This record gives sequence, structure tokens and C-alpha cells, in this order.
Amino acid sequence: MKIHEYQAKGVLRGYGVPVLAGKAVTSVDDAAAAATEMGGKVWVVKSQIHAGGRGMGRFIEQVSADAIAEAAEGKKASEGEGGVRLAFNIDDVRKHTESMLGDTLVTKQTGAEGKQVRTVFIEAGCDIKKELYLSLVLDRSNNQIMVIASEAGGMNIEDVAHEDPDALKKIWIDPAIGLAGYQARKLAFALNMTGKTVRHFTKFLSAVYDAYWATDAEMLEINPMVIDGEGAVVCLDAKMSFDDNAMYRHKDLAELRDIHEEDASELEAGKWGLSYVKLDGNIGCLVNGAGLAMSTMDIIQFKGASPANFLDVGGGATAEQVAAAFQIITSDQAVKGILVNIFGGIMQCDVIANGVITAVKQVGLEVPLVVRLAGTNAELGKKILDESGLAITPALDLEEAAEAIVAAVKG
Repeated sequence: MKIHEYQAKGVLRGYGVPVLAGKAVTSVDDAAAAATEMGGKVWVVKSQIHAGGRGMGRFIEQVSADAIAEAAEGKKASEGEGGVRLAFNIDDVRKHTESMLGDTLVTKQTGAEGKQVRTVFIEAGCDIKKELYLSLVLDRSNNQIMVIASEAGGMNIEDVAHEDPDALKKIWIDPAIGLAGYQARKLAFALNMTGKTVRHFTKFLSAVYDAYWATDAEMLEINPMVIDGEGAVVCLDAKMSFDDNAMYRHKDLAELRDIHEEDASELEAGKWGLSYVKLDGNIGCLVNGAGLAMSTMDIIQFKGASPANFLDVGGGATAEQVAAAFQIITSDQAVKGILVNIFGGIMQCDVIANGVITAVKQVGLEVPLVVRLAGTNAELGKKILDESGLAITPALDLEEAAEAIVAAVKG
């Protein structure tokens, strides 16, 4: 689960991480009031969407088609086009907020379709002396928390890693021990911090780690983390995502979920207890078991096509869940063919067959459908499909199934 920048900063503030004064708003009048209340001579108006590269993005209603294409490629926006803008007076705050709210922002991470801006974050200005990068992620290779930092802050970290890998400084934290003071100081020195900034950073990193660990975060990124004119370390931008499986013990965080930012099909799958991830291909996959699903996707790719989704119905799905899964797949306009690949263990193939038939009768079948059934009640499942009168192509094994659906789609 992802949350917006202003929400992430609210979480971080609760753990003692220094953040600037700011307020999320949904109207121009509220934006002006927030800036007036904060005071100062400069503010930052930030579009709130679940995507990076907002400052380099472009708004669909405000610029040309060429500019939108450039934004999707990650090319730098012209002054006044991006989703993050400076305001030097209240009129600027109003103007920027009005131009952002309700419009669709395109960035490299959103793709050309972009995302609609429903909330704008008004934040106080900051005396920035230096911008840096900081993130915490789980390193599954050693079951430790990896801290990544760089002096190249405010930039696309993927580009930095590609062009200058040595610019990334890393430390690993054993969760059984926690962050040690010497580790924080070592990282501070690697980032060429001096004087009281080292002390500020040590305290800053400790608070960030506490927030990461306590909230069951999957990723916490601060880009940029800045050193201000007084030598203090401040969080200027923040992204957080959390382990969905841990949300039952974080009811407060679960309430921060913005369903407008999530794929509708993935939300629907979640209601039915299905594991579904939308992909960019055109062959829909309905499989039981994550490993078999991955193998199915791989062989589709190997045979010259691309999967449109990852969909695992699990080992004990009902006919209703199978029907829901089928409907989710067919609701994707990019799907030009469907492959059902079931190896029955706990899952019974006749249940799959009945679920597929129910779904087809409800939504129709306008694309080729290939079904491979093996294992528990496979023969019964095949019989049910054969007697359904539906245009279903049976397959004996996975390779035959993949070849059949790829040929059908390409044909």
C-alpha cells in the first residue's frame, strides 16, 4: 500500500523526523488560507499523486501532445509546467493550485495516461544548502534493512545508480540489533557531512529507521533530504509503501489508502481474495499457485507474446471466485486471449470448469480461450467444458496451451 507525500510526512513527524510546515488542500481558497497561515515569503505547491518525477511532469490540459510524450519519457519540464512549483506570493499559490487541481499529471512513472490530481500540498519554503538522497528497503539477500544514501539528491536515483554507482553509499542494519550510532556517523562522513550536521543526521536517521520499522514499511524514500542554512537535516520530500499483510495491525495507516490511485481491477481482486497484478501484455492468465503462475507467464513470453496479468486464484478457490477472476481478466480491454492453467491438488478442476462456464455465461466470450487442466478431477473438469458448448480450446500440457493461445492471439 502506498500513501501520498503529505501523509508520509505526517507519519514521519510522529516519529520525530524533521519536516517542514505544510497542509493538504482540495480547493484554491484552502490553499491560499494555508499559505497565509504559514506565513513566510515563499511556498511550494505540490501535486499529490502516487508517482515520482512530479517536478518534471506535465499536465495534459495545459501543454501539447509532444510535451506529454516528453514527460512520459522523463524529460525535464519547462518552468511552470511541472507538478511541483514555487510560489512567491499568495496569488501564485492560487494560480498554481487552480491549474493543478482536477487536471491529469503525466510523469515518467505514470506513463502517458497520467494520474488525476485531487489533492495539492502547500508547504513552507526552505533555505536549502545541499540536497541528498536517503532510502530504506528490505534486503532479502541477508534479511537486513539496507540504507541507501547519496549526495546526488533531488535526482532520479535509478539514473544515478546507472551512471555513477559509487555515488550510492550503503549500510545494513540488523533488525535484531537496530541502528547503531557508529553506523549513522559512518554514513554521515561518507556523505561528506561535517560539524553539527553529523549530529543532526545521526538523530535524523535514527528517527527515520524507527518510523520504517514500526510501521512495517516496505520502502521509505526521502528525496531530497536537505541540509538547511543552519546545518540541520530536513525531510523535503517523502514516499512510503507498506506491507499489505501487516495492515491488520496498523488500522490508522490502512485508513490513509487512496483507492483513486490504485488499479480498479486489483481492488476488485482484493475483495475476492485473489492475487492479481495488471501487466502490459495481451494474454490473460488464470492460474492456481504463484509458482505455476510465474511459469505460465514465462512460457507465454518464451513463445513470443506477453502476459496481461499475474492472477493466482489460490489452492481453495470457489466457483464464484473463479468466475470473479475471469470477469476481472475480461474487463481488461488489452486482453486478446485467455489461458487457464490449473494443476489440481487441493483445488479441484471441476470447480475451475464450473467457474469458467459461469463467468462466460455472465460476460460472454469474445476472445480465444485455452484451458489446460491436470490433477484432481481433471477428467471431470474437461468433460464439463466439453459439454458446455463453449468455444474452448483444450490443451494437454503447459507448452501446448501456451503455443495454442499465442497462435490464436497472433492469428
